[in-house]
Amino acid sequence: MTNVNLKHLAKELNLAVSTVSRALRDSYDIGEETKRKVMALAKKLNYEPNPYASSLRKQKSRTIAVIIPEIANNFFSLAINGIEEIAQEKGYHVLIYITHEDYNKELSIMRYLQNGRVDGVLMSVSSNTDDIEHIINLKQRNVPIVFFDRICENVETAKITTDDYESGFKATEHLIQQGCTNIAYLCISKHLSIGNKRMHGYLDAIKKYKLRSPQTNIVFGSNNHEENYNKVKKLLSAKNRPDGIFASVEKLALTAYHAAHELDIHIPKQLKIISFANLETAPLLKPSLTTITQPAFEIGKRAAMTLFRSLDKKNAPIINETIILNATLIPRESTRK
Repeated sequence: MTNVNLKHLAKELNLAVSTVSRALRDSYDIGEETKRKVMALAKKLNYEPNPYASSLRKQKSRTIAVIIPEIANNFFSLAINGIEEIAQEKGYHVLIYITHEDYNKELSIMRYLQNGRVDGVLMSVSSNTDDIEHIINLKQRNVPIVFFDRICENVETAKITTDDYESGFKATEHLIQQGCTNIAYLCISKHLSIGNKRMHGYLDAIKKYKLRSPQTNIVFGSNNHEENYNKVKKLLSAKNRPDGIFASVEKLALTAYHAAHELDIHIPKQLKIISFANLETAPLLKPSLTTITQPAFEIGKRAAMTLFRSLDKKNAPIINETIILNATLIPRESTRK
């Protein structure tokens, strides 16, 4: 059969066109058996939805926006894959916007999206975001927003993240168990909730094991690689330099590798390093990097599923909840005892 449309499917199944349409969108008000029959026939007849025609009928763009701080971070690449898997199932397009850790760019993007260009937003905030008025403004225009990874605690919506405090504690405890007594924490921002939770885990582990924690051991980086390198190099050049580093993001772990190499500091003999990272190359680094690996693909997938539950119900309110997925500590050579 050629040019298969909703009417063809409805006639074959003896269903209303609206029922077939909602079944294909996995709408909550259609039974599972009906959905199964519709999906099976659509697959058999090679039915392809027409997002443009659908958008005209429903006054929807059939497009969602994904706002992320950077694309080089492997976490976000994997999360986008999870998001796109769900979006494609729903017949939606995905627009990717990158803030480059710049609050003003984030502000500009959110203003741009206020004119109905997208039906919903999946967002991970920039490291410089300390004012959330632009987010509230978009939400008040009935554009549903779901946060993933870097979340805004004060915005009432769904938030998909990992067990950052527990992972921060376990990462620091791992360094202590491997013999470290002077551990530094590298963070990207003072504003991000995930960084602060990881730091609290770090501080509580230091306290539990009665280690000293000078303020100089907490280093706040930025989106400027040279600036980060100089800060880490200064940290490792100090008289009482740390023997362990916990990096809250992967790019700071790589900076620590570069600085240690420049200063001829042996990893892991003189310095042990652990980092939050989804680097595929982590096992290939010399030495291989011990990581706290987040389920990035699943986080993106869950965030998209949460958003589409709202869109399928004609922008029904999103439940204000925090969904926490577990990260995994993977020991490698960089923390070997």
